[in-house]
Formats: sequence, structure tokens, C-alpha cells
Amino acid sequence: MIAGRHALVTGGGSGVGKAVALALAGEGVAVTICGRREAPLKETALQNDRIHPLAADVTDEGAMAKLHEHAEAARGPLDIVVANAGMAVSGPAARVALSDWQRTLDVNLTGAFLTVKPALAGMASRKAGRIVFIASTAGLKGYPYVAPYVAAKHGVVGLMRALAAENAKTGVTVNAVCPSFVETEMLETSVRRIVERTGRSVEEARASLASANPQGRFVQPQEVAAAVLWLCSDAAGSITGQAISISGGETW
Repeated sequence: MIAGRHALVTGGGSGVGKAVALALAGEGVAVTICGRREAPLKETALQNDRIHPLAADVTDEGAMAKLHEHAEAARGPLDIVVANAGMAVSGPAARVALSDWQRTLDVNLTGAFLTVKPALAGMASRKAGRIVFIASTAGLKGYPYVAPYVAAKHGVVGLMRALAAENAKTGVTVNAVCPSFVETEMLETSVRRIVERTGRSVEEARASLASANPQGRFVQPQEVAAAVLWLCSDAAGSITGQAISISGGETW
């Protein structure tokens, strides 16, 4: 049972973050969601009164510290932190601008660290807590034309493993879920880029991405949310340091 607990979900206004927030709230968890854009956060919060939106930039250490302070003052200590916020750029590595490289690492890797850092000491002192990183199969294997994203997500998996080892005796578990292409707004952006750069149709672009999954389909946000729910449950108390692939068998 996770009802009555308090969770933070970054990037909670859309895609996987939204699905995770709704799933947690549906189980009776008070959920603080954050993101840079207020409108989608408020829209998500309208779907369940246990969801509370707070705008914040995960790359800003001060902003994330204040977010934790405000959330805990309003709804108590954080029992669950889901670091989901992410972004990607695509193109040949030789053409990647340093600014795009840095921004990708800032959001996906440094942002993940800044999301969980303020909660670590409190969770350890209470001898309980669940930290889940939303990584990617790009944290488990290489993909062409997204070198910054692959590097960042490999970093997230490494961060998860380090924190799991550090907290193994505290009762705090730290894991990552690693989905392949998920049917979200980010996927639609990838499809548009393929269409613009190759002249393929939308259907052809979608099929090319779906083909990476041996099941020949896109992962649904609710499937990722279900894995997160399990990792946050008491039943997963012995699961820590794991990068769980949600990819139809693409990686393991």
C-alpha cells in the first residue's frame, strides 16, 4: 500500500511524467508535479485533486531546493521521487553544437541529480524512501544520431547505481526504468524531424521507430507508470540498483 505517501514527479505535465503522476494519485498518493511550463502542469492537476503543480526548472539547483521545501511544507516529507524530466536533440555527432550537448546533459543528467539530491538525507534518516529515474533504453545501448542523449541516459543509469549502493543499508531503494520509444509528445517530435529530414511519410517514420521494438509497437505511458508503481510499493523492497528495460525485448 502506498496510499498516504507523498511523491514528487518532474516533467509531470505531459507524457510519461503525467501518466506516473496520475497513476500514483490514483493509488492515494499526494503528488507534487513540476516542470517549466505552468499550463500543462495545471491541466494535469485538474484530473486528480491529489496532484499539486509547482513550476520549477530541474537544471536550477536553487529552484529545486525551494521546490522540495515548499512541497514538504505543504504535504509532508517526500517518500517517493520520480526523476522524469528530459529532452533530446538529434543529428550526426560531428555536427552537434556544444550548447546542445550541454543542454541535453543539464536536463537529463544534472537535472535528475538535482531532483533527488534534496530528498536523500531525509529519506536516509527515516530509513525509507523510493527513488525512480526515468531513463531509457538509450541508457543501456547506443543509438545513432542522438549521442548527447545516449551519454546523458547512460549517466543516469550510473547515477542510479551509485545511489543504490550508497543507500543499500538505509531502507531507500533506487532504480531506473528504461523504456524504448514511448507514445508521447517527444515521440511525435522525433517523427516530425524524420519527416522533415528524409521526406518519408509520417506512417513510414513511425514504422521505422516502432521496428526497433521486437513487438513492433510503441510502449504506452501507462506501461511505464505501472512499473514505477511497483517499484514504489512495499512489494519491491528488495529491488534496488536495477535498470529495468521496458522495450518489448529490445534490451535486457
